[in-house]
Amino acid sequence: MSPPQVSPPQVSQTRTLEPVVVRRPVQRSHWWREVLIIAAFYGLYTLVRDLRGDKPVSKFQAFTNAKRIIHGERWFGLFHEAAIQQVVLPHRWLIRLCDDYYGTFHFLLTVFVLVLLYFWFPERYRMWRNVLALVTGLALVGFYFFPLMPPRLLPPGYGFVDTLRVVGGLWNFSSGPVNDVSNQYAAMPSLHTAWSVWCACALASVIRPIWGRVLVFLYPAFTVFAIVVTANHYFADAIAGLLLLAVAILIVHPLTRALDRHAARRTARSELGQR
Repeated sequence: MSPPQVSPPQVSQTRTLEPVVVRRPVQRSHWWREVLIIAAFYGLYTLVRDLRGDKPVSKFQAFTNAKRIIHGERWFGLFHEAAIQQVVLPHRWLIRLCDDYYGTFHFLLTVFVLVLLYFWFPERYRMWRNVLALVTGLALVGFYFFPLMPPRLLPPGYGFVDTLRVVGGLWNFSSGPVNDVSNQYAAMPSLHTAWSVWCACALASVIRPIWGRVLVFLYPAFTVFAIVVTANHYFADAIAGLLLLAVAILIVHPLTRALDRHAARRTARSELGQR
């Protein structure tokens, strides 16, 4: 007599309906929308410049803040900008290069990185665009509450030379268009430093070779060198710009990831509901 055959236990085929979190699809906005965003930030900058810029603000207030910065740098042993400038001044070609870079190439490269991310790396564009917008907005707060006289505008006794006036370059602050859009007391923090480090970080996020990632950070290093030897900024301005960028990254990156996770869960629930 054969032994009774026992059928295997039935396995439940019930499927757990749990939303699967997927990466949010890349959505690139229209170019004209990005232009409007940039125009809005320029309008905000214009408003701050008109309220607390170098025209309405008193020179005494900007000079007082400059003396505070110098006192703090001396306390920390950082006030060596004039000595560094004196070493570089004999090399007029290098000074002129830094003058031209300060007023032209610096802005062009920032725009180039934005365009590069928009067209070739759209999955990273929104993140880095928001970081740039936030760091610029935070800098406007500094411009408003802390107008600062740059080293080149200090009295001669401080030992600084206005290289743009003495050596020259492709542009100058006294020319009509530049004078209309410039705020010579918007020095704290240094947006040149913040934007250049932003460019390096954004490029490093899309460059694979390690040597390439290291190489792009020579750009912000040269930026700090240029703003110092042209007497447009103090070391404290550069440090403030770097710290401000770090704050912007710490705010934008986790916030963007949280929004992406929320959007992914909402999309997953919507797709499951349609099945």
